Amino acid sequence: MDRERVVAVDGAGGQGSGYVISDHLVLTSAHVVPALGGSVKFFQPGWPVRYAARVVWRGTPGGRDDAALLLIDDPAWQPLKSSAVRWGRLVTSRPGAVCQAVGVPNMVQRPDKPVELWQATGTINPVSGRVDNRHVVTLGEHPPQSTDGSPWGGLSGAAVFCGDLLTGVIAADLAGLAHAGLHAVPLYVLFHDQTFRGTLTLHAPETGTGMEPVEWQGLADHTDTLHATSSRTVSSPAALLRARRAVVPFRGREELLTQLHAWASPPGFGAWLIHGPGGQGKTRLAHHFATLLTRQTPWAVLWLRADAADGSLDVVAAATAPALIVVDYAETRTSQLTDLCQALARHGIGTGAGTAVKVLLLARTAGDWWQTLQDKTPAAEELLDGTPVTHLGALESKSGNRLDGYREAADSFAGHLPFVQGWHHHDWPALAHQLTENVSAAAINREGMSTALTLHMTALADLLDTAQPPHTTASPAPATGVEDRLLRHERRYWENSAVARALHPALTMDTLTHALAAAFLLGAHDRQQANKLLAKVPGLSDQSEDRRNNVHYWITALYPPADDSVWDSLRPDRLAERFTGRHLLAHPNLPDRLLPAATEAQAQQLLTVSTRAATHPPLRGALAPLLTELCLRHPDTLVPAAIDVATQTETPTPLLHALTRIADAPDTTLDTLRQLTARLPDASHNLAETAAHLAQQLADRYRALTAADPDAFLPDLAGSLNNLSIRLRGLGRREEALAAIEESVTAYRQLAAARPDAFLPDLAMSLNNLSALLGELGRREEALAAIEESVTAYRQLAAARPDAFLP
Repeated sequence: MDRERVVAVDGAGGQGSGYVISDHLVLTSAHVVPALGGSVKFFQPGWPVRYAARVVWRGTPGGRDDAALLLIDDPAWQPLKSSAVRWGRLVTSRPGAVCQAVGVPNMVQRPDKPVELWQATGTINPVSGRVDNRHVVTLGEHPPQSTDGSPWGGLSGAAVFCGDLLTGVIAADLAGLAHAGLHAVPLYVLFHDQTFRGTLTLHAPETGTGMEPVEWQGLADHTDTLHATSSRTVSSPAALLRARRAVVPFRGREELLTQLHAWASPPGFGAWLIHGPGGQGKTRLAHHFATLLTRQTPWAVLWLRADAADGSLDVVAAATAPALIVVDYAETRTSQLTDLCQALARHGIGTGAGTAVKVLLLARTAGDWWQTLQDKTPAAEELLDGTPVTHLGALESKSGNRLDGYREAADSFAGHLPFVQGWHHHDWPALAHQLTENVSAAAINREGMSTALTLHMTALADLLDTAQPPHTTASPAPATGVEDRLLRHERRYWENSAVARALHPALTMDTLTHALAAAFLLGAHDRQQANKLLAKVPGLSDQSEDRRNNVHYWITALYPPADDSVWDSLRPDRLAERFTGRHLLAHPNLPDRLLPAATEAQAQQLLTVSTRAATHPPLRGALAPLLTELCLRHPDTLVPAAIDVATQTETPTPLLHALTRIADAPDTTLDTLRQLTARLPDASHNLAETAAHLAQQLADRYRALTAADPDAFLPDLAGSLNNLSIRLRGLGRREEALAAIEESVTAYRQLAAARPDAFLPDLAMSLNNLSALLGELGRREEALAAIEESVTAYRQLAAARPDAFLP
């Protein structure tokens, strides 16, 4: 709640309260104001000026929709600069939702004194008042005494906030609770009214008409969500490309949208995985689908944040309203998805029954991570079984469609570029007309133009280059793609902002660009981590803490975070990838400065961004070997992260090369090989060859050590041979796998003969694996003999220790 937006309303029904929800719109109570079209005066408590407004929407005074909207038409009014309001609704039955309301109740007013504010706090129990579609605010303060009507008169129309979300409007004192409870009109009641939504769209489009789940606001990723992109004024042209801003109207995907609606309709749980390369339109599709859902039915939508605290997901499973949970970059979030599945299973969320809870997963690939996720827990296996998996193909496959899409994009950007800081002085409609009239078929049919983002970026870059031709600003990187063209204009934004903050020319743009590359490559969890990172940046390490803080604030101002992180990244992702990839090629030693003391999350982010950048055609040949060498120079920091990232990316080749070279290096220690082998997932398509190679190297090391000291190393050799056999079998190399498991069984027989208590379980396990391989090779008699020996051993073990071996 923003105190500056609280107002007092002088209406026909006496004084009431209100809240300025946009530049020129006030939300208040219907019973405070006159009929539709009537005039009203309002003022900000503490200020003498009264402003004129008129009623443009009015519900029923005393009814369940007792609220009104006032349009401020007073020329003296100056719109407030704080963020637009965000709407909220309660989506569970969990009691005790904390709320507050600020207004001007009569009980605190004194004759001949300025009108005073009162901040009332309390809780909402969602079940109370549900039949009548009312919220009951149970006040936390001691109930005030009154001998002359309600002491809360004048508070009517006050906005009720739960956290950061406007959730209701105070309507009346609740009879029977001795002034300790108030009735509030829930926002969802107002949003059911088409005229209310239409009035908002007409007079306050920046507020949107989507409601966020109150109980889930701490779990929400606000990057690219509506409130994060609601301001019409934007700082740089690249911001117009953000998916949620939806500058260019949504096109196509009708069949997939129909399928998604059918998937969302049944009760119970459902999941859907949509994957495709960056820029294919996955996020935009999800936003559009979510918008359609919330327009038609009371769906709650949650874009789940990546750093949601452990154990916080149970509240999602408590949904009493249909819920769509969107998980972007799902390939990097398997642990969180496992927690989500377990939370849903604990609360009995299943297929075919109960409240509809749908999980829409967005990823660049449906590879290793997807199978690993389903294998992690029984809950994930059960809930995700049968999940539709859709590869999102090119949007504009036909030349005619591309031309229409290009023209639509150019016209759309032309309508928004006047609101980009520093770009208002061009005749954008005329430039767009010039472009769309003269665009050639060859330009439309270039490689990559079937991708929605490429088409949109090209239209935007063409407009910007027409307004400011490339020769007017030097570009430090060769402009060989549309990303490079847009980055040239983004650099202009960086430089202008640095000059305005007195950072440049005191610091060179090279130094500031290093800082941006560090921020995008490694990121930072909190301010302390960000300051440590910037202290390693070339050109900043010898600067004062005050100046580094100013650089920190500069980056945050360029890319402000939507929530409590320290800064956002350059978006769309393809721009950040192109910039960081170019920067790494120009400054290959920069990561060596940044990586010491980097966290595992920072190492993973660096490799994720860099491997994605290495897929860009202009960078592909040069960046991949640079990443391999980087991993070799920082094995302790980067190799564990490389194993994880290799299962999540479409192109893990540079990381796999690093792992192979480490395995083959003569100075790689036995302990390092053990740690790498232990970290490898049990099954991975991307890592299968590498895992087998590491297992072979480890077995070879142990074989050499066993020859010198069998008592010390024979157990390790037997175990490594068993693991090697499993890896080779996974690759279909069964003959080699058989040789390894036979050698393992021979070693375990020798060990079990000497120390059966310690090694008989291992012998039984290796015989089981031997039997399986022999069976696959068609050698069934030998397979039978091996499994009979294994069963005999397990019977002996189970008789002695049933708790351990009966399974």
